[in-house]
Amino acid sequence: MAENGFLIAAEHLCKTYQAPDHAGRLVLDHVDFTLKEGEIVAILGKSGSGKSTFLRVLSGLTPPSEGRVMYRGREVTEPATGIAMVFQTFALFPWLTVLGNVELGLEALGVGRDERRERALKAIDVIGLDGFESAYPKELSGGMRQRVGFARALVVNPDILLLDEPFSALDVLTAETLRGDLQDLWVERRVPTKGIIMVSHNIEEAVEMADRIVVFGSDPGCIRADIPDPLPRPRDWASAGFRQIVDQVYGLLTTTPQGAVGRRARGEVGAPDAGIGYRLPGASIQQLTGLIEALCQPPYSGRADLPHIAESTQIEDEEMFVLVEAMQLLGFGNASGGDIEATAAGQAFADADILHRKQIFAEHILKNVPLVAHIRKVLDERPGHSAPESRFLAELEDHLSEEEAQRVLETVINWGRYAELFAYDYDRGTLSLENPQ
Repeated sequence: MAENGFLIAAEHLCKTYQAPDHAGRLVLDHVDFTLKEGEIVAILGKSGSGKSTFLRVLSGLTPPSEGRVMYRGREVTEPATGIAMVFQTFALFPWLTVLGNVELGLEALGVGRDERRERALKAIDVIGLDGFESAYPKELSGGMRQRVGFARALVVNPDILLLDEPFSALDVLTAETLRGDLQDLWVERRVPTKGIIMVSHNIEEAVEMADRIVVFGSDPGCIRADIPDPLPRPRDWASAGFRQIVDQVYGLLTTTPQGAVGRRARGEVGAPDAGIGYRLPGASIQQLTGLIEALCQPPYSGRADLPHIAESTQIEDEEMFVLVEAMQLLGFGNASGGDIEATAAGQAFADADILHRKQIFAEHILKNVPLVAHIRKVLDERPGHSAPESRFLAELEDHLSEEEAQRVLETVINWGRYAELFAYDYDRGTLSLENPQ
């Protein structure tokens, strides 16, 4: 075990991504984290909270901007032997067989052919792929391909296994089976791994697997809560203790204690940190409308337990976080303690006809989304009442990465078009007023 009883420790970890001609974007802000031997730690957070970046820094794949990672008493400055990662995408070489893909990491470490073959066959057997050694990735289902990814990570006998949303690309039943098999291997000590850190977007998955749940805040990423999960294994999703932890995590992920969204939800319009560069939630109008309608109708009648309404509407956790943030930002709902409650404006939106809904939405995005108000002001003032989207994209890139700037602008364009505040010509890449009068 590492010194101080920790397998790995992150100390004051910061990560800033620099872009040409733009200010750097702080992704991780002074993160302190430890992993003890025998622990599974799940990391949850909204999209863009730096979860995957954090794993990459821990693994040595990405250097930190400040702070350090210590593993076995040594600072991690490059990919470390003893730390292995399983990615969300299967990342298999299509021209190699299952055996060839699993052997690859050992070959890179200089392990001899005979030992390499023996260890790879054992890992394939342990992960449940015995009999498929000579198969190519195209012959395998998604679940079997991800099993190859696990075998490839486990074959190097890692102390620490890092899992970056390893079940998210799988269907529900396949993910459930693979999670169960991995837990069996862990509980029965059939793998040499001493600690697991798992990034997830599924709260129930995290509560099922983890001994601790670390909740990341966003913009920039930081640890907001560290929740112990002492439930005995195997864990019953329907038990009172399980649902209590799920509700606690939901409450943390859907309530902003300080900042633009929380203050706007309480009616404090004009929060200074919610300028045009605010990282808007990418909520679709259709899903947002559906959630507000469901919330304002029986059996909820304006107030609902978030896990319950997520299940009844079949909205995934990651999508629900985005929709709840959008509802609070626009003043249509308030979230606290794992519950969501419609505001008077949210109820009015649910009760209105199509045209009136558009008017309510327009009023609320003009009041609560500075970028929308900025675009509309520019279009109102320009003689031709039009402007290239590149102009607004450049302004956003002063605050966000190119990818995030593009996503935020697309969200605003969709919201503005629905509200009939402006039109958008895709071919010309211009925004305009449909009727300047």
